[in-house]
Amino acid sequence: MRVALIGGTGFVGGYLVDELLDAGHHVSLLVRRGSEDKVQADVWRKIPGDVSGESAIEATVEGCDGLIYCVGILRESPAQGITFESLQFDGVVRAVDAAKNKGVRRFLLMSANGAKVPGTSYQETKKRAEDYVLSSGLDATVFRPSVIFGDPKGKMEIATQLYRDIVKPPVPAPGFLTSAGQILMSPVHVGDVSQAFVNALTDDAAIGKTYELGGPEVLSWSDMIRRVAKAAGRDKWVLPVPVELMKIGATLLDWLPFFPVTRDQLTMLAEGNTADPSIIESLIGRPPAAFTPDNLSYLSR
Repeated sequence: MRVALIGGTGFVGGYLVDELLDAGHHVSLLVRRGSEDKVQADVWRKIPGDVSGESAIEATVEGCDGLIYCVGILRESPAQGITFESLQFDGVVRAVDAAKNKGVRRFLLMSANGAKVPGTSYQETKKRAEDYVLSSGLDATVFRPSVIFGDPKGKMEIATQLYRDIVKPPVPAPGFLTSAGQILMSPVHVGDVSQAFVNALTDDAAIGKTYELGGPEVLSWSDMIRRVAKAAGRDKWVLPVPVELMKIGATLLDWLPFFPVTRDQLTMLAEGNTADPSIIESLIGRPPAAFTPDNLSYLSR
């Protein structure tokens, strides 16, 4: 199968490229100028451009049977044209329209657990993109993963970021709490997410479905911090901190690149991010990988 991949130079995208090639598919990849070196795999073709260009997207999907859109950001940089609206909604609209123009029927979208309207800008653009894809008339499938972990291979990834921003500094780690208690998450391994995508690509039963993807354990934020610390060979004291208190700091400082979280990220964090592990298990045919020190061994490097 010839598959167009938009977002293949990112963390999850790199794993998707490898999984697609291992499954015998041919990959047509949209690559931003300056990111060519991020793709070492022997793909069918690389098209220079980005999601702001209709011609580049159409060239990427030309002659393909399926399209995977896997673009997402956690922070905006409006001065550089990096916004939730442009990447998580407008780009999806262009990709759907290009697929329809070029006769590509199969469309897989990477969304996010908790996508909704009303919500944060991140959540709303994800949900509007879902609605556009599912109402497009294409053979579409939407995936909503919880937080994704795994060897980042030089990219951005949750456990590496937690180590860098929270575990490594010589101060207590914030164990975020809400008025309802612990914040709960279902961290899911990037290899399992990419396999779920590729398996669904040729599964007609997945058409029209929205899948929430989560790992085998529901963990508190504090549990995740402790496991990251253990995997990195460190002891870490976790200090309970109300999310609302952290929001005050974010209100003042989240415009600074070094501040670890934004107000919207804290809002979403407080809502929790869990999923039924049987969903991804049904897609990949085996139990998903857990957020354990063994599976976080890359942090010790």
